[in-house]
Amino acid sequence: MNNYGIPQDAVITIAGTVGVGKSTLTQALADRLNFRTSFENVEHNPYLDKFYHDFQRWSFHLQIYFLAERFKEQKRMFEYGGGFVQDRSIYEDVDIFAKMHEEQGTMTDEDFNTYSELFNAMVMTPYFPKPDVLIYLECDYDEVINRIQQRGRQMEIDTDPQYWQKLFQRYETWISQFNVCPVVRVNINEYDLHADPDSLDVVINKIKSVIDTYRKVDQR
Repeated sequence: MNNYGIPQDAVITIAGTVGVGKSTLTQALADRLNFRTSFENVEHNPYLDKFYHDFQRWSFHLQIYFLAERFKEQKRMFEYGGGFVQDRSIYEDVDIFAKMHEEQGTMTDEDFNTYSELFNAMVMTPYFPKPDVLIYLECDYDEVINRIQQRGRQMEIDTDPQYWQKLFQRYETWISQFNVCPVVRVNINEYDLHADPDSLDVVINKIKSVIDTYRKVDQR
């Protein structure tokens, strides 16, 4: 246990649409809980920039890359025995991003089926620990756009705003149906890591309460 009473083998996953602050919260929680971090590989992604210029040409390549990278992270978390805060879940890739591109025609049905079968095969391996809790970061759509602008990644800034609108709506639908693990909803306005670092304690207390409750149920 750490000072907050959260088990040192726990896996905490942060979910939410692009620009909502997942990476920042991931690092802050890991620092506070003395956990390891699991970040998605953005800076060295060979497909990301190409994808934003041509969804149809590169969506399948990008999703396969993310799937492979995230599975390697799943295996790493398993081998360490937990104790991680994870930036974005593998479930978002499958149920939101890949599905959205299949439905809007920027990924073929065949590619989506291949991708889905590969994901399902990965889930059945012993290296696939489910999170103890998924923190869903929520906010208003305008706040997301402002954060994307402030982050300054040109490929995101140049993307049609309708793409971000569709993504935002899909996240809202997805989280209402998500049942792989317990969910803690956190509005990004509930904490301020810069002006009030102690506001993170509210989030940590929510995490502890959920993990304690569900681990007691599992032990019955």
